[in-house]
Amino acid sequence: MIAGILKEKNGETRVSLVPEVVKQLQQMSVTVWVEQGAGDNAFYNDDAYMQAGAEIKTAADILTGADIIFTLQPPSKEITDQIPSGKIIAGILQPLYRVNEVEHWASRNITAFSLDTIPRTTRAQVMDVLSSQANIAGYKAVLLAAYSYSRYFPMFMTAAGSIAPAKVLILGAGVAGLQAIATARRLGAVVEVFDTRPAVKEEVMSLGAKFVEVEGAADASSAGGYAVEQSETYKQQQQQRIAESIAKADIVITTAQIPGKAAPVLVSSEMLDRMRAGSVIVDLAAATGGNTGVTKNNETVQYKGVTIIGNSNLPATMPADASKLYAKNLFNFLKLILTKEGALHLNFEDDIVKGACITHNGEIVNDRVKNLMQPA
Repeated sequence: MIAGILKEKNGETRVSLVPEVVKQLQQMSVTVWVEQGAGDNAFYNDDAYMQAGAEIKTAADILTGADIIFTLQPPSKEITDQIPSGKIIAGILQPLYRVNEVEHWASRNITAFSLDTIPRTTRAQVMDVLSSQANIAGYKAVLLAAYSYSRYFPMFMTAAGSIAPAKVLILGAGVAGLQAIATARRLGAVVEVFDTRPAVKEEVMSLGAKFVEVEGAADASSAGGYAVEQSETYKQQQQQRIAESIAKADIVITTAQIPGKAAPVLVSSEMLDRMRAGSVIVDLAAATGGNTGVTKNNETVQYKGVTIIGNSNLPATMPADASKLYAKNLFNFLKLILTKEGALHLNFEDDIVKGACITHNGEIVNDRVKNLMQPA
């Protein structure tokens, strides 16, 4: 088995495998080819890969010669067209948002595994790339907000007068939200949190934040750990409660996303109008439309004195650790589809393998993707 690591494009600084994991694959009789300079932006140079036992190759060599190709971002059509029939790609492929690409992978008879569709179960935690990367995003979102905010985060009592602590509102208590809570509390802020799942209340309170409850949330217990669409009545109640809290907030971190759909707009223009000048919003859902009506992906905009930062790829701002965690997730997944001798073994009776597989044998096989493609 030959595994290939491509250099990421479009400004992506992370790399899909790090030298430490290359060594582990070598022990499974997997030969690793690395595109020249693939790890440079994540501070893993070619020498480190070679010392770990990898071979440095060109992208063309990897695309045509590797049995399985690792990536972070979905490969472009130009790259996909260079991959021979029957090969495997694995990465964060975002199939629920890239139906055309999924159809193209199937037409090319490429077996595609997308780690962002793995069921979010206890057994799958060690390969949950959404969690490992969201953890970084939540941490960095608060640091970015603190850097952009015109006032202190903690309370200060000085001879010149007292400074009140910043009030932080976090919308969504998933992995990113929980890390944002912990980081904001470490910086001395007062934190309030909204989430549609009452079950996260104890986690929120254990981190020292106030949980603001909204009655009537839809049950998400059967959604595999992902968010679900809420009723109109619930949305109206939620908007009212958010409006009350956002009027008092100095910092807002938004994290709400629904797989396969546009991000819900939780912060309306009317709410923004009530925020005081100098407030900051960091919108982690910017790539799917954003949780505010004025968010622009990969841009910072000003709205009546409020700074709105749309950055959906904050993990790429910490590429060394982000790459290390991603590589660990990927390696743990590979142990499900490779034997100890490095041979391919696809067990579609395994819910994790089945959930991650998007295309195989020229067909789209993932149920969530197929359901999305069915006409309404």
